[in-house]
Amino acid sequence: MSTDSAAAFPIRQKATPESAKQLPELPASLKTSGVKNVAQGSAPSVALRRYLYFSAGVTGAAVMIIEILGAKMLSPYVGMSHFVWTAQIAVTLVALACGYYAGGRLADKSQKLSALYWALFGAAIWLAGTVLICEPVAYFCLDFNLAVGALMASSILFFIPLALLAMTGPFMVRVITSSVASVGANVGRLISISTLGSFVGTMLIGYFMIPFLPNSITMYLTAVLIALVCLGYFGFFGRQLAAPVLIGLLLFSLAGLKLRLVMTHNYQYVDERFFGNSHFGQLQVLDARLNGRRYYLNDFLTQNTYDPESRLSTSHFTYMLSGLARAYTTNINDVLCIGLGVGIVPMDFARAGARVDVVEINPAVVPVAQTYFNMDPKLIHLTIDDGRHFLNRCHKQYDAVVLDAFLGDSSPSHLFTREAFASIRRVLRPGGTLVINSFGDLLEGRDFFTSSLYDTLKAVFPGVRIHSNGDGGIFFAAGDRERLEFVHPPEFKNVHADVLQDTKDTYAGLRTPTPQDGRILTDDFNPAEFYDARNREQLRRRLAMGVNRGAYHFFICENLFISDNFLLPPTAY
Repeated sequence: MSTDSAAAFPIRQKATPESAKQLPELPASLKTSGVKNVAQGSAPSVALRRYLYFSAGVTGAAVMIIEILGAKMLSPYVGMSHFVWTAQIAVTLVALACGYYAGGRLADKSQKLSALYWALFGAAIWLAGTVLICEPVAYFCLDFNLAVGALMASSILFFIPLALLAMTGPFMVRVITSSVASVGANVGRLISISTLGSFVGTMLIGYFMIPFLPNSITMYLTAVLIALVCLGYFGFFGRQLAAPVLIGLLLFSLAGLKLRLVMTHNYQYVDERFFGNSHFGQLQVLDARLNGRRYYLNDFLTQNTYDPESRLSTSHFTYMLSGLARAYTTNINDVLCIGLGVGIVPMDFARAGARVDVVEINPAVVPVAQTYFNMDPKLIHLTIDDGRHFLNRCHKQYDAVVLDAFLGDSSPSHLFTREAFASIRRVLRPGGTLVINSFGDLLEGRDFFTSSLYDTLKAVFPGVRIHSNGDGGIFFAAGDRERLEFVHPPEFKNVHADVLQDTKDTYAGLRTPTPQDGRILTDDFNPAEFYDARNREQLRRRLAMGVNRGAYHFFICENLFISDNFLLPPTAY
């Protein structure tokens, strides 16, 4: 090899201790700080390094908890549509991006770890404050359309704490790294630990906290955990414990006082029999003191009403679901109910001698139905599963299928497609009937969901009929007969007197949607939630504003029925 080529391609030599000493000194910008301000060129102590890794894991867990829990906290006011999740995810991503940038800039200016932990402490204080301000913020944002309101509420409540938490990663990389050669390892280690923390946070919020703790308690505990991490640094490494302890005690005490008031649930016109959280929203059972009626609520929306004395439902949709199935079907021996509710419809079929299979996705409603609504699990066969998953695996056939599935103020879209209805027809015997409970509008220009549901059913079933008394409740009956007619007259002898006239009017109220206003909904393309957003937005706004402004006028004089599927007594309890 020539001298020139050797110069062009220098031979790499194994570094010796002596040669290592001759490496050029790192630029000042690549040297890191220690505890308060680590001496230039030195690395943090082993104990501090481990604490920084622990802090990264905790902040990673907190970010995922806030992202998921934030949507759950807002759901009673803005629902759980894709608009809400889109807003929450978008705010989280933008906050993380801003936090990463701010953390890197801050670390380049000063490597004082106390600045980072004060930022994290601020995030903890803000999160505790969301317990106080979530409700007023949500009501303020209800004045805007659903997409904008959800984005605003999420931004006001969660942008700042998420951005402050995101500062952790780039700041700690700068602090821990004392040599260019270790940058990759340090970055990889920090990202790995933070991501594992996110995994733990996701598992905790999804499988433990939401099912067993109120949302406000979970957010408060998350804030407390972050604050404790900060106090640990100030106490053991920063020697600055007094100020954050005093500030934390004051602010967390205020949030805790509010939390205690929230959890006390002192109502003026009702007695609360049950309150609990679940994977699918907050569950509540209330008894009205004035008339003794019992109300089952999911995320503040009444799903059913009940007369404990007569053991009869006072919501007319329960009579329509079982009654339409009997009216359109010659003989009913086997019934599939997709959605348990509080067990009233399945128990109606079971007490009449039918074999009833029930598919319910939310296990938390089962003890509620059994304890407060006289549901007897021995009379039905209950499966905890998603309705679509059950249908895809089902080989049994039924005389009637009742689809009564709701998540808050909307129906699960995957159960209302052509493919889903084809799966239902496959499990129906010849002459069998599908009955669907839904809510919607029949006015032209506002009837996309109702018209689309009709068109989609017609793509699978030869005969489809719509019943409604005009209160917002829409009932579909579908079967394999092209001219779908009653084979039995409706029966009213067991209908509660409170809803007898509503039930009669609904049987008589045959409706026809505007053909061109809908489309066939498929698994591949189902835009019903988007086009029906205005209706759902107005419904939830009316219900939520009723919560904020009323004083349980429903129990006194107003009898506020949007649809008795979604009756919400105004609850300034």
